[in-house]
Amino acid sequence: MSPRGSRRILVRDLILDCEIGVFPQEHGKTQRVRINLDLAVAEGDRPLDDDLRNTVSYGPIIDALRGLTRSGRINLVETLAERVAALCLADLRVGSVRVRVEKLDVYDDAEAVGVEIERFNDLG
Repeated sequence: MSPRGSRRILVRDLILDCEIGVFPQEHGKTQRVRINLDLAVAEGDRPLDDDLRNTVSYGPIIDALRGLTRSGRINLVETLAERVAALCLADLRVGSVRVRVEKLDVYDDAEAVGVEIERFNDLG
């Protein structure tokens, strides 16, 4: 039986400190980054049954993002976005993920600068 549809798992405006940037003035200090996620999760034939095990939980994803941003310096927001996407797609129930990563404190006259990517699980 084919899946009934999909569910969107969202993480909005998660703000974390991260040592990120290629420029010398960005080295050795953290900056605030804002991360937004939109995961498409296929709904299978089993009912949800109000059971956390039957869905993709945003809690462990957020915990992993916190660990990722604390794991060492990253040069590019693009690199951080790719690592976030890979982390999300490691759960094969996730068919696709849209990741937006923004640095919040780069320019006084811009709220944020960053990148948005969309990646897909290659399910064969």
